Amino acid sequence: MSSETHPQHPYLPAEEQRTRNRPRRPVVICGAGPVGLTTAVGLARQGHPIVVLEKDSTYSIGSRAICWAERTLDIWSRLGCVEPILERSVTWSIGRVFRRGEEVYHFNLKPAANHKHPPFRNLQQYEVEAFLFQASQHLGNVDVRWTHQVTQVRQGPESVILEVQTPEGSYELEAAYVVAADGAQSAVRQSLGLDFEGAVFESPFLIADIRMKAAFPPERLFWFDPSFHPGRSALLHKQANNLWRIDLQLEPGADPELERSPERVAPRIRAMVGEGIPFDVVWSSVYTFKCRRLASFRHGRVIFAGDAAHQLSPFGARGGNCGTQDADNLVWKLDLLLKGLAPEGIIDSYSEERIFGADFDIMTAMRSNHFIAPQTRTRQLFRDAVLSLSQKWPFARPLVNSGRMSNPVPLRSSSLNTPDTDEFSATMGPGSPCPNIGVDVLEGEPSRWLLDELGKGFCGLYFAQDGEQLPAMQALGELAAAHIPIAMRVVTPAAIARGPELSPGVSLLVDPHGLVARQFDARPGTFYLLRPDGYVAARWREFSLQRVRQALERATARHPRTERASAEAGHGNAAS
Repeated sequence: MSSETHPQHPYLPAEEQRTRNRPRRPVVICGAGPVGLTTAVGLARQGHPIVVLEKDSTYSIGSRAICWAERTLDIWSRLGCVEPILERSVTWSIGRVFRRGEEVYHFNLKPAANHKHPPFRNLQQYEVEAFLFQASQHLGNVDVRWTHQVTQVRQGPESVILEVQTPEGSYELEAAYVVAADGAQSAVRQSLGLDFEGAVFESPFLIADIRMKAAFPPERLFWFDPSFHPGRSALLHKQANNLWRIDLQLEPGADPELERSPERVAPRIRAMVGEGIPFDVVWSSVYTFKCRRLASFRHGRVIFAGDAAHQLSPFGARGGNCGTQDADNLVWKLDLLLKGLAPEGIIDSYSEERIFGADFDIMTAMRSNHFIAPQTRTRQLFRDAVLSLSQKWPFARPLVNSGRMSNPVPLRSSSLNTPDTDEFSATMGPGSPCPNIGVDVLEGEPSRWLLDELGKGFCGLYFAQDGEQLPAMQALGELAAAHIPIAMRVVTPAAIARGPELSPGVSLLVDPHGLVARQFDARPGTFYLLRPDGYVAARWREFSLQRVRQALERATARHPRTERASAEAGHGNAAS
């Protein structure tokens, strides 16, 4: 149920309906949720015309995903669409865990020093979708087709044929590649006869949005066995526009339809928020823990992302953030493939890396589920013992698991990495995600941010010393103009103007306090090769044009090792 009203986008017939022609589209994205729209914006910014098919006429019903992690905000920042999300969202850093009314412990996710974004901001999913849709329309090459529902998918050796149902009948749409971001009930996945591997747990949860003006702080509040909901758990989060998210654990076997009825929902919420606080139930639903994924995220020319590829427990804000990282990983690889700058194996690396990320999140989510809703007597005893000890002894508090919060997963075993050959600290090694830290920190406040300055493709970071004549400048300029586009950024202690002029594609990042150099364990001469998604591909203590070119080949799946791994993977089930 929902009392929220969203704008209704008009149904418009497609070109294929009007002309009965079937031009082959480079990429068709199924689903206009956060994952599909992030993918669309990312590819469109690289110049690709994109078609997005959405079966509904508006945004998602209910807040659904609400906690957006720092990494997700960094991704949207690079795509130029984060500012309205920041202006509208609620920032929080404190999380409190209670047991029977007494606080067990609290944590503070304080923003890291010199980082652009806080660890989390809260904004209901439908508002995020609206902002991403607006960003897509400003680009001019994203065709979002509302009320166009995919009903069947057929694959051939060179393209995918989608059968699309509309209010005016059906039509066929042809695409070189299809990105299935159409959610947990993915029509694309069902048409290909694919199913998830993993677990579905018995404990259901009531999830509700309520509108109220209350004195609760903008903190993450989690209760075990509270007086207002004895024997179960509860969660409260603040969102924008006086909206609050509530999660209430239900008894195993509870009837979902009965539990989401107004006569059942309202008394539970009244018991939680207390008498004398008026509220309106805006939306409610019932869900169960699901921790599962597809065996492969690539099936021929169909690529799965977000909930269509994996389903995760919502505790810890994993679903939407994991899906957005899927999009970020996929965009640059599809871009290079469509431009003929990388082989098919680059898409196999997407499945490899994002399955690793999904498996990490699934493992973390399952541990949270075992603690929040223990299914066995042994787990129940362990949970109760940890909570009892935590009220008095600090050593036990890290064992309390009310949902580990989402973080980007390092990809240190990726086939696209070039292993270290020089001595470095473990920090920021190949496969590590780069933080969006400040550069040009001249008056105490950064004027630019590292990830925002990397450009749209690969980027090289060369750490120079003050006054250096940059003997590698000619090579840097040659690399910037290479077949694979690569921007070059020279990190210097001061804004050096002497020495040779900067070549096209090369610019300076000033690091007067050494903050960037310390983060990257860099000294003069150190060189980092960064992927378009901001992950480290390789690093050396001395710049070598030949080694960088070899690392580029590996990072774009043109290295013999990655080509061999792609052949062994067999491109998923291409015949599905």
